[in-house]
Amino acid sequence: MSGNTFGRLLRLTTYGESHGAGLGGILDGCPAGLPLSEEDLQRELDLRKPGSGPTATSRKESDTVRILSGVFEGVTTGTPIAFHIANENQRSRDYGNLADIFRPGHADWSYFHKYGVRDYRGGGRSSGRETVARVAGGAIAAKLLATRGIRVLAACIELGGNAVPPQDIDMDGAQSRPYFAASDGAPEHWDARVEEARQAHDTLGGIVQIVARGVPAGLGEPVFDKLDAVLAYALMSVGAVKGVEVGEGFNSVWLMGSQNNDPLQPGPDNDMSGRENFVSNHAGGILGGISTGQDIVLRVAVKPIASIPQEQQTIDKNGKAASVLIGGRHDLSAIPRIVPVLSAMTALTLADMLLMQERMICGGVAR
Repeated sequence: MSGNTFGRLLRLTTYGESHGAGLGGILDGCPAGLPLSEEDLQRELDLRKPGSGPTATSRKESDTVRILSGVFEGVTTGTPIAFHIANENQRSRDYGNLADIFRPGHADWSYFHKYGVRDYRGGGRSSGRETVARVAGGAIAAKLLATRGIRVLAACIELGGNAVPPQDIDMDGAQSRPYFAASDGAPEHWDARVEEARQAHDTLGGIVQIVARGVPAGLGEPVFDKLDAVLAYALMSVGAVKGVEVGEGFNSVWLMGSQNNDPLQPGPDNDMSGRENFVSNHAGGILGGISTGQDIVLRVAVKPIASIPQEQQTIDKNGKAASVLIGGRHDLSAIPRIVPVLSAMTALTLADMLLMQERMICGGVAR
């Protein structure tokens, strides 16, 4: 299997399956001298670990991380940073009835046709559990970004069709709220929506908003490696994601050019950072594939979890009709556990683009 590495200069390679011995990764290209500990990674991993919240699977995993290389006396050495998270609570017997059939909405069919063999225990490599390694790698990227004053925020703005009004969105408080909700009032409504879905033996999708603050102007390459293109690639690589918007996104088709353009204005003391040079931010902080210095604003569409406790029609690997009732332990929604995953992929993208930009500028200083 190829395609397990993300990034150009800051390169994350991940490994592992849902019901294997464990998962982990190697992050190569991280500069030396960055303060880093297992606690830095654990803090982020605890935000996505299974077994907590009204939508969560009953599978319990501590997701305890061990750093195996690349850190000495509390700082990175510039060599590859390897980390491992053991699987502690596998129940592979829950998936015995899935060995010869394809689950609707899952990657079973695709993997079978690509490889001729598949790990049916929880989806193997296609499981959402694969994202644990992304979060660990993203935690390192976020620490690197913080040294440059860059911060990535992520929040759920819609769950099961129930959206937070745009004027009520508060990104800063999301991490302390259930569901990583973008407003104080949303969790109560979402609790009721989740209970409805549970009673109906069904699952829910949602929308996650990501805002990156402090990103300098100039990140991104102007043709094939446009910043928005690579961000979309990174976010779409997460299993449950079915769409990505930048700035106004699809809403821009309803606007006139005069409404969608972001007028420019002089900044205080002739400031040209971009943070105060724009009257609006319909572009989402990216023009021509390159950051403008404004907040980068993204929205990500997350599909409903495919594992539903209802009997479904399918076929077996011989092409014969079959039915399936999926057992095992599953989330009712990828929200909220996908939120730190999407934050991690954004951080990895921005850190990689930052290192690319600093490499091309003498001394790492733009002007």
